[in-house]
Parts: sequence; C-alpha cells; structure tokens
Amino acid sequence: MSMSDSDSSSSSSYAADHKSFKQITRERLLHEMLRSAKTGDSKSTWKVLIMDKLTVKIMSHSCKMADITDEGVSLVEDIYKRRQPLPTMDAIYFIQPTKENVIMFLSDMSGKTPLYRKAFVFFSSTIPRELVMEIKKDTRVLPRLGALKEMNLEYFPIDSQGFMTNNERALEELFGDEENNRKGVACLNVMALRLATVFASLREFPFVRFRAAKTLDPMTMTTFRDLIPTKVAAGVWDCLMKYKKTIPNFPQTETCELLILDRSLDQIAPVIHEWTYDAMCHDLLNMEGNKYVHEVPGKDGVPPERKEVLLEDHDPVWLELRHAHIADASERLHEKMTSFISRNKAAQIQHGSRDSKEMSTRDLQKMVQALPQYSEQIDKLSLHVEIAGKINSIIRETGLRELGQLEQDIVFGDAGMKDVIKFFTTKEDATRENKLRLIMILAAVYPEKFEGEKGRNLMRVARLTDDDITAVNNLRMLGGQPDTKKSLTAAFGGLKFDIHKKKRAARKDRAGEDETWQLSRFYPIIEELIEKLAKNDLSKEDYPCLNDPSPTFHGSPFTGAANPVPPPQSMRSRRTPTWARPRGSDDGYSSDSVLRHASSDFKKMGRRIFVFIVGGATRSELRACHKLTGKLKREIILGSSSLDDPAQFITKLKMITTHELSLDDIQI
Repeated sequence: MSMSDSDSSSSSSYAADHKSFKQITRERLLHEMLRSAKTGDSKSTWKVLIMDKLTVKIMSHSCKMADITDEGVSLVEDIYKRRQPLPTMDAIYFIQPTKENVIMFLSDMSGKTPLYRKAFVFFSSTIPRELVMEIKKDTRVLPRLGALKEMNLEYFPIDSQGFMTNNERALEELFGDEENNRKGVACLNVMALRLATVFASLREFPFVRFRAAKTLDPMTMTTFRDLIPTKVAAGVWDCLMKYKKTIPNFPQTETCELLILDRSLDQIAPVIHEWTYDAMCHDLLNMEGNKYVHEVPGKDGVPPERKEVLLEDHDPVWLELRHAHIADASERLHEKMTSFISRNKAAQIQHGSRDSKEMSTRDLQKMVQALPQYSEQIDKLSLHVEIAGKINSIIRETGLRELGQLEQDIVFGDAGMKDVIKFFTTKEDATRENKLRLIMILAAVYPEKFEGEKGRNLMRVARLTDDDITAVNNLRMLGGQPDTKKSLTAAFGGLKFDIHKKKRAARKDRAGEDETWQLSRFYPIIEELIEKLAKNDLSKEDYPCLNDPSPTFHGSPFTGAANPVPPPQSMRSRRTPTWARPRGSDDGYSSDSVLRHASSDFKKMGRRIFVFIVGGATRSELRACHKLTGKLKREIILGSSSLDDPAQFITKLKMITTHELSLDDIQI
C-alpha cells in the first residue's frame, strides 16, 4: 500500500510493502509532510513546525517528539500564540483549512519582514476554493511558499487498527433533542469529513454500507436519530467523489469495504464488564487515556518516586497480553517472571562458580553489557505484575466475578429480573456504579420491564440516583422504545425474541467449560456483522450499499474465507473463547517476537474492512477487530467518534437531554 503521490524522496523505500493502518498514517506525517520540506530550495537544516489545536492532537497520536526531531524540526509552535521571528528558518504549517488559520498564516508570511524564510503549508483536509484565492491574492506571500498541499489526514490513530474522529460529544449532539438538529448536522458533517480522510490517506476507495433506518411499521415516522448512519454514509460518499477527481492515484474502483453503524446497535457492549487485561486496566484503574501512574521504590532510603508509563504498542508485554482474559494474563505474567528469575539465577551460578579474579575482561564486559537489558526487562515485567495484582485485588474486594457472571447470564438468557433483585438484596455492598451497569444490561435485554411503575421500583431497590435513572432511560432511548406487543427486532439489530418468555434465549452452558473463562463468553454484536460482511452474507435490506461493487469485487482472491456463523439463538451466540487462551510465550521476554511480527502479517492480508461506529466504540469492539483480523485474514480497522470506557459512556449518557412528548405538544 503506497503513498504514491508523496513528494518524499524516501517514499519508494516504504511504498513497496503493505503497511498497517497506523504505520501508513505515521509515515505520511513524517515522510510525506515533514521530510518533503527538506527538498526543493529549502536551504535551512532545521525547521519550525506550526500547528493548531486539532493538528497537534493528530500528530501526537501518531508520532513521538523524537520522530519529529529526526525529520529536522527543532521547534513546535502553536499558530495562535505569539511567536518569535526566525527569518533564517523555514516553517512547516500543518493546519486545518479554516479562515482563521489562513489569516494567521498570511499574517506570519506577508509584509517586508516575514516571521520565517519560507513556508511549507499542509492542510489537514480539503481547503475551500475561496481560501486558496485568498492566498493567491497575496503577491508577497506566493514567492515565500515552498509547498501548498492538502494532506487529507484528519483522524486520530488510537491503536494499530483503530482510530477516532474526536467527536467526543456525538452521543449528546446526535441522540438528544430533535430541536438541537443544527448541532447534530454540524457534528455529522465533521465526522463524515474526518472519516473520509482515512480513505484519502490509505488510497482506498470503499464499498460503503450502512445500517438502514429502523422503523417498526410503515406508519412510524423516521427520526433524525434513525438516519444517522445514512447521513454519515452520504457525507463520506460526497468526499470520496471529490477525492476520485482530485487526489493523484486515488483508486477508481472499490478496494475495501466500509460498514457504518451507530451506538444504538449494541447498548450492552459499552456497559458490561469486559474481562480482558486491556479493558480491566481502563475500567478499574482510573487511567488517563493510556497513561498509568505507579510508584517505583527508591534505593538506599530514598522515598518512592511516582512514574508515568504508557500502556501502548511499543511495550511487547502489553502487546502480547492486552487481549487475554485477566486470569490468563496473570498466569502468564507469573510464568514469565518465574522463568526470567530462574534463567538469571543460572547465569549467576555460572559466573559465581568461578572466583571473580579468574574472570576475563571479556566476561566482565559481557556482564556489564547485560545489566541494562536485564534492568529494562525486569522493570517491564514488574510493572505488569503490579498492574495485574492491583486488578485482581479490586476484583476480589468488590466481588466483581460474581457480578460479572450475573451480567453474562442475563445476556445469554440464563438469568432475569428475579436474579437481579436477589443480587441487590443480598449484595448491598456492591458499588452504585456496578448496580447501575447491571440495571442497564437488564434494561437493554428487557426494555419493556422498565416502563412505568415496575421500572421505577426496580431502580429504587438498586438505590439509584436521579442521574443514574436518567442514564438508564437514555440507554433505553438509544435502542428505541419498542411497542411491547411487537417483536424487539429494532432494539437488537434484527434478532427476534418472544417477549412472553420469562428469560430470553435460555440455553445450557457448554459441558466441560473451565469456569475461569465463563466470563469471556461475551462478544459485541459487530463481531457477527463483520463475519457476515466478510462472507458477503450481510442483509442488503438492513445494511444497504451506496455503490454497487465491480463484478469481480466479492469474487476476488483477496476477500478471504470465513468460518460459517451459526444462526443467532440469543443476543450473543456462545462460542469458544479462543482469544483467552495462551499463545505460547513461556520465557521471560519472548513477547518481543509479538512486536517483531505484529505488522509483517499485513502483507498477506486481503482487502481491508473498515467498521465505523457513530456515538463511541468500546474496547471489546476493538479487541474483536484484532481477533477477526487473524481469523478472517483481513485487516479490520475500527473507527468511531470516540473510544469510551464504561464510566465515560455513562457520563455521556447522563448528558443527553431528551424531550418527552406529552398531550400538550400535540396540536389538534
């Protein structure tokens, strides 16, 4: 996958290989943008990089400061802050194509004494024609321009296979009052533009599919909320049509698939306890993004030092264990630590068996050289052992395993209302947040039981606050308010249930299932949708397409083969949780191989599948995309307006304002 129009002299060196999504993004910023400013008549060795609030975020999600410095940037500046003139240096502007930004740029570079010698300007998305004319009008600025280019890169990689459009208030602005449509339309427009820039960056032309508006019968009016995926699909399509005409080497036929969904598809995934190491870290440890703060013991009586670490792809232990079940991750960490210590003891005995005087200079040199390596390894392992230990303590102290079992049983039809009431009356020490999440799962499975007095009584038993009750009601609103006499098809993405059954989708557990992994049964609905999409088995009625693919599209050898999906028998069909099983790394640091091979497999992959969720994605959904990439042999990339942990999602739900229709609103 090449960035074929890159001006970078190095583009040929990295264009030949199929790079992962995040690699391409990073290399476009570093090579196509920063490195291209070194060519041409640029005489200055060092450059100034000038960005706005949004582009700073884009850059920081993809590149480290050291990467930027390596490309000749000595100073990073904010376009809106007062800056020192550096008339002998060139400046690289990476900015949004707004009127304000263009005015600031022209102000910097016009007049007798410009702030910089030359300006290389890169816009994060398509610049309006009138702003181009504004730049061209300024005759003093034109000779000082080294480049004027649209990068079309306005998204935030959060993972090797995930990105955000940074519409943090999408849930509130799109699913709230119909009266606030102006905000909703603006939010959708920005989201569609940013999503489209992913395809501009990767030179991919998608086959665009979206979740159709759901109506219970022909007499029901379609609302703004129902049309969210349709509107995003239309916005993306408009951008793609422009890209086909304006971007060099942009494909003219389909190269990948895009499926646009919204948060109403699956109301359980954002609130259920997900039991992977990654999800537990973010759910239970009050982390700020991927930042974890821990105390490092001081040596020789020095007090402990607070240290920040990032749990990200560069850490091989994290990369290996993040999607493992927490119990599995804990076991494997223990094995790694034991193995590491035993191997180092053997080394000590070997060296200790001889008198230190007998050791050669070469032997001593080897030992000294090994120390920093050992230190780094033991630090990383110790960090993860500490984190896993903290998580396991919280699970024990809060009785989370029993709660998690009940959550899963509700989803799979093995428990219902009575079991929840029993839990509330016997487990009074359960935290309010955990009770709220349990109620939310129940409300998503049995929405009709929350109508009127019944629902209010249940929430009283749980001792929920008014804010909590608002969150429950807004979650129900996300799935629509189904008429209890009709099927619940709309609420659960096409799966039907008999609402007269006391418990839905009851079925027996698999014989011989290890109880430890019972908590890994849950998987998000998108998992089934992706598998069906990969097999070209997704309902064209429920998920229509904006463009008909070329005749060879689904018959191509790149589409990959998927295992057949069993017919849905419940909200989640149960399957063996293979992702929670060990992957054979028994020594102390063999996780390094995970890093080495993490991206090489992409060369063998077929066409990419993109899934975009409006209203926030979850870690279980991101994990599903990683899992299915290996299973389907296709790189699956998850995008969303934001990535939300349960606490964030619940806070956002509480901020949604909905307008209840009363008789006073109906004019007769």
